[in-house]
Amino acid sequence: MNLFEHQLEINSRQQLVNITGQVLEDIARSGVQEGVCVVYCAHTTAGITVNENSDPDVCRDMIYAFEKAFPTEDGCYLHFEGNSHAHVKSTAFGASQSFIITGGRPILGVWQGIYFCEFDGPRRRRYYVKVLEG
Repeated sequence: MNLFEHQLEINSRQQLVNITGQVLEDIARSGVQEGVCVVYCAHTTAGITVNENSDPDVCRDMIYAFEKAFPTEDGCYLHFEGNSHAHVKSTAFGASQSFIITGGRPILGVWQGIYFCEFDGPRRRRYYVKVLEG
């Protein structure tokens, strides 16, 4: 079975963690040469995205921009847990990303990386990688 489960220890309230290397390793372990890979986050206050993996300032800028768009503290949220901003950010990013696999590798642009996006940390989180042949 080509389903891989991973855990992350998130130490910040909001953080983007580059998981590209782990996804590449999972694809290699699966042995699939042609197919699809789905990276999925089963949390309502986190997500998965693809973005530049060269300059760490991009991750900081994304958190900054999403914080401006959906502020952590704005006094208008009604959700009693106080993490509505994280639910909105998670919805904007999405819970999963799919990748075409060819030659045993996902098709990614030169500067693209795969990120787990935490918006309600610190927490212990899980994400899944499913590799499908075909």
